[in-house]
Amino acid sequence: MLHGREAEQARIDELLAGAAAGRSGALVLRGEPGIGKSALLDYAAAQGIPSARSAGVESEAELPFAALHLLVRPGMALVRQLPPRQRDALESAFGLGDSAPADRMLIGLAVLTLLAEEAADGPLLCLIDDAHWLDRASAEALLFAARRLDAEGVVMLFATRSGPADFPAPGIPELALSGLRAEAAAALLDAGPTPLTPANRYRILTESGGNPLALLELPSVVGAVGDTARPLPLTQRLQLAFHGRIARLPAATKTMLLLAAVAGASDLAPILRAAHTLGAALPDLRPAEDADLVRTDGQHLNWRHPLSRAAVYQGSAPVDRLAAHRAIADALVGAETADLRAWHLACAATGPDEGVAAALEDTAQRARQRSGFHGAVAAYDRAAALSADPAARLRRLVGAAETATEAGLTDQAALLAERAAAQPGGAAYDQRLELVRAQAEFAAGKPGSAHRRLMATAARAADPGDAARILTRAVHTAWYLGPTELDEVARLLATLRLDDGDPATPIVRYLTGSVAGRHTGELRAAADAARANGADSPADLVQMCGSGLVVGQDDQVGELADELIGECRDQGRLALLAPLLFFRSEAALFGGRPGESAVAATEGLRIAEDIGQPQWISQLTAFLAYLAALRGDEEACHGYAGRAVAEEFGGQDAVGAPWAHAAFGLLALGRGRLEQAAAELAHMTVEPARHHVSGLRSLADRLEVATRLGDTAAAGEALTSLTAWAERTGQAWIAALAARGRALLAERTAAEQHFLAALAANRPFDEARTRLLYGEWLRREKRKVDARGQLEQALAGFDRLAAAPWSERARVELAALGVGAAAAPGTGPLAALTPQEAQIVRLAAQGLSNREIAARLVLSHRTVGHHLYKAYPKLGVLSRGELSGLDLAQ
Repeated sequence: MLHGREAEQARIDELLAGAAAGRSGALVLRGEPGIGKSALLDYAAAQGIPSARSAGVESEAELPFAALHLLVRPGMALVRQLPPRQRDALESAFGLGDSAPADRMLIGLAVLTLLAEEAADGPLLCLIDDAHWLDRASAEALLFAARRLDAEGVVMLFATRSGPADFPAPGIPELALSGLRAEAAAALLDAGPTPLTPANRYRILTESGGNPLALLELPSVVGAVGDTARPLPLTQRLQLAFHGRIARLPAATKTMLLLAAVAGASDLAPILRAAHTLGAALPDLRPAEDADLVRTDGQHLNWRHPLSRAAVYQGSAPVDRLAAHRAIADALVGAETADLRAWHLACAATGPDEGVAAALEDTAQRARQRSGFHGAVAAYDRAAALSADPAARLRRLVGAAETATEAGLTDQAALLAERAAAQPGGAAYDQRLELVRAQAEFAAGKPGSAHRRLMATAARAADPGDAARILTRAVHTAWYLGPTELDEVARLLATLRLDDGDPATPIVRYLTGSVAGRHTGELRAAADAARANGADSPADLVQMCGSGLVVGQDDQVGELADELIGECRDQGRLALLAPLLFFRSEAALFGGRPGESAVAATEGLRIAEDIGQPQWISQLTAFLAYLAALRGDEEACHGYAGRAVAEEFGGQDAVGAPWAHAAFGLLALGRGRLEQAAAELAHMTVEPARHHVSGLRSLADRLEVATRLGDTAAAGEALTSLTAWAERTGQAWIAALAARGRALLAERTAAEQHFLAALAANRPFDEARTRLLYGEWLRREKRKVDARGQLEQALAGFDRLAAAPWSERARVELAALGVGAAAAPGTGPLAALTPQEAQIVRLAAQGLSNREIAARLVLSHRTVGHHLYKAYPKLGVLSRGELSGLDLAQ
């Protein structure tokens, strides 16, 4: 019976009831040691829903996927039924197959799909205790699945320590456990077997803080510390309670408990093998069972509480701990325990040991192959510390630094790189270490120092191919600095003598042209040539999408981004999805498809948050602010833009700041707040924003604002830049924007021909804005019939784009002509759907199955089916076969 946990039990009951109805949920239980987290997990398990259970184990915290394997082991028979990519990813993670390393998000998707399959016949409860000790790879996979639970009938409960840093779980609801109320604490204490004097009873109730474990354990030792003893911190009191019970046990029993504490896992077999070498055996566990410290069934051992295990380990002499680790290592046999054996040997080492270091290096390589990057870093680092051979130590430190970069541990990567460089012979790895440092600096918001490091490293590269690959990275850092840096990178790239068959050659040619802002060939042709030469697609081609937007090849960017997104999903390289979805979102908006743009940006943001990509979180939230500005949604615009420039992303120096300012400028312009628009768009006139995609796409806004404010100098400067951009790129739609600018600045008789020229390029938002401005000009010219035609077409275009402020401007102009305009119609069949429903419906209309859609969107197939059936009534259809007849363009 649980005392005083009625509210917490009700919360769990609610989740379980939802699971029985097909709804999924997740909850993190946080609290200090002994507060009752495990008891609540036991309560949930006792409610009759099939469950799977796992727990973090301190000694296995560096073994990738150890806790995940324990959780999904009961459902391993279903792994073979997963989609091939997901099956291979999960088997690779568990070391069961020969597949290439899988992206950690693909592993997370495999876990999500597996849990959905396990819940196919009824609800499923997943219980994860001691989550603060989960290995990082397991934690990432489990949290990824938990954040995407929807309609599978799965409940995931995590129990962890109080601090968010112990087990960060963004996006998962949390429940903080505090001490029991006075009456519940008294009831629990009085239910215990130990008689207490009134003074001792009062002291325990006072000092326990309502901690259930303290209420259970302190009665046996409170007399030993005396009624007048000073209050102790709770953890010390509990340690005292456990030590008091452990100290009275026989020596052989203490040995067994220490071995069990060192082993961590519940399997008794290696513990008993190790015990034999230290003079203990299974019967020696009986006193510990009688003391209610552990429970055994002859094959497994379970601690009654994790603090028992911690007290045994921490309370033993260092020499005894070393001997226990060595004994457990010797008891671990078979290839499947090689990694755990290596870690125990490392824990037993008291100085350099090349054999142990080599075993740990092998462990690191296996972890890296299984996408267990965090465990690999720890193994490489410890192997380096134990290395007797200086060359091997250096190699292992370099491996740790590079792996830390892959894991996103940029600060740790930089420190490891510094340690490696300081080793004898470190200069031999200079190029690789400089790349690590540059990536760490760039991720930390220091593009200047990262760029200088890349440029210096490229200058020292003896091989032109190596120099090309480094300089193409420098293109990215240079974008955040300015044209001087970009021009220098382009000049150096142009001087490289690369063979025509080098994979970098088509990429370099295209990037050097885009850096100069000029049309130097078709994006698709350059990408195809790079692929034909053996480029690493999609990784080598991602930056080409961003550069394609600079030269106005938006349609080709959208097509290439779609291809690369598909390749990422097929290859499991999901970490590249956020930037590609950002570029795809930009291309979709510029092409007049704001609904599709919002879906892509939202998906990209979700992925960036899932795997921790701050630069893309900032960029994508800023672009979502721009989309909100187009709709006239001020609250959403400010919310997204505020997040994009949060201090954690660099404040006003954040990579998303230019798009945030562009968003505020567009919002103000649409609402007619010209002074505010001018102030926001002024940020786009300085470097580096001036040459960014956001700066180039804001030129027409700057020109219109300046013209309406009568600032002819600013308008003329914007027109000059817009005209130069059109001439460099050869894009007709950019030339049309320049023509519209000339119309705004032209004398009365010349304006009309420029307006007509501006209408020649058909891009929905630009065309509608041109018709609005032309219609306004025609009304001022007293040509009411002609004005009405242009304004009605502008209104129709804005309504299709759901650009509410601009629709209102068109209505105001029509009203000035005495023409009433109907309220904005719906924006198409998808208007009533959520972004996720709209995305799923589009893919279903293309003929994809639920499982194929799930793989693309990183959802479970049951969630896909749930959203489809919610969407059908909104669309007025009965089945997916009818979707192909709908206009789903927006």
